Formats: sequence, structure tokens, C-alpha cells
Amino acid sequence: MPGAEIYYEVRGSGRPLLLVNGGDGDAALFGPLAALLSETYTVITFDLRGNSRSRLTGPPEEQRIEGHGRDAHLLLSAVAGGEPAYVFGTSYGGMIGMDLLARHPDQVRALVAHEPFLIDLLPDADRWHAFFQEIYELYEREGLDAAFRKFGDAIGVDAPPEPAEGLPEPVRQMLARLRVNMGTCLRYELRSFVRFRPDVAALRAAPFTLVVGGEGPQTLLHRTAGVLAESVGTGIVEFPGGHVGFLTHAADFATALRGTLEG
Repeated sequence: MPGAEIYYEVRGSGRPLLLVNGGDGDAALFGPLAALLSETYTVITFDLRGNSRSRLTGPPEEQRIEGHGRDAHLLLSAVAGGEPAYVFGTSYGGMIGMDLLARHPDQVRALVAHEPFLIDLLPDADRWHAFFQEIYELYEREGLDAAFRKFGDAIGVDAPPEPAEGLPEPVRQMLARLRVNMGTCLRYELRSFVRFRPDVAALRAAPFTLVVGGEGPQTLLHRTAGVLAESVGTGIVEFPGGHVGFLTHAADFATALRGTLEG
């Protein structure tokens, strides 16, 4: 890609299905879900540019959803054989899917967005933008743990656990990558990503499903989903688990996603 080398994986056979991560994630987080879905689809997973194994070829700089949407477009152009893909995106990944759909609707058979982080749609967006600036400044001043703890408490999302002794080596390596990605998120992604606004008309015109986790209390991301649903004029579907239900409840999540795509 322009400015980066994108790491990606392809599993299975059938219609293409692109899985898009959110902040600090990488392709390995989708491993259990992708393995289950590969029985039905050609599943494509990748690390977002500047995260994990997708190396930037220039100096790091502020990232935008539109740049990642371009990456998704180029990746599908390279590996989907010209066939439109189902797209599932979680958190920021849902927003990347929205940008892809708006700019390249011919590449998207259907989009499922899971708890998209659409802060700029909220009536109190200015307060949240100021808060995310505080998080960045806290990160610069006191480091990752203090900043992510305050961030997670506010939005209802836990940080990934630290690598620990006794875990399988691939899991330890993944957790180490995610920890580095958390810093990338706070420094180069969070403040710009949360200013993304989707093309509502494009979402109305396309096969689009909005999903939230069905486990635990309502969170900030349930609020953003509600505002988007009202704008688009669609309902909201509950999937198993919380914000990372695709990992913690992979089997049930795969069943729900397959049913939504085929429906």
C-alpha cells in the first residue's frame, strides 16, 4: 500500500468476507472467529497500517479512517478476485467498513458494523473530544497504563491483559503486539478517528446491519450505535458478548454473524 506494507491472512473458500479490527487489534484477535467462518467463506483478516505486522514505510503520523478505508479497498482489489465481499468491522473497523462502502459500493455485498466508535454524532461530542485530548496528554505525561485505564473506565472497554508466563507463545506474542498498538492508538489514531462521520445516505442505500454487544450494561458505544440507527432509520441487533464478543464468544458470534450475512 502507499506508505505501508499490509500483513494479511486468507482462510477457507466461498464468498469473500473481510474482517476489520478496531483500535489496538490485529488479525490474530479474529483467529477463532475466522477459523469458524472459513467453513463457509473465504475469510480475509489483516493488521491495520502502523499496527502489529503492518509496517509503515515512512515516519508515523496522524491516521484517519479514510486512509484505512483505502487500504481495505486495495486489499480487496488484490485478493477478492473482483467479487464483492461481505464486510464485518468492529469498533473503528465498522467505521472503516462505512468508508469503504461509501467510496466503493461495488466491493461490498453487505456491511455489519459492531459497536462503531462514532463519537462525533453525539450531542455532547465536544465534551468527548476534549476528554480524548486529555487522554492523549495523560499518555504523554504518565504513560500507557494510566491513560488507558482512564480511557477504558470512561467508555466501558477493558485494556488487553499483559503477556504473562504460562500462556502459549503465540498468545504472548499477540498480547505484546496489542500493547504496542495501544500506544499507537492513543498517539496517532484516537483523536482523529473519533471525528469521522459516515455517509448516512450510502448506509441507507446498502445492505447494512448495526450490531451491539448484548452482555453487560449499556456503554458509550451503545449510545453511538443508537444515534447512528436513528440517522439511518435502521434497527440494532444484539450479538453475543461485549465489545470483544467476537473473541470471547466466538462460536455463538460466528453463528449470529453468519445468520445476519445470509439474511
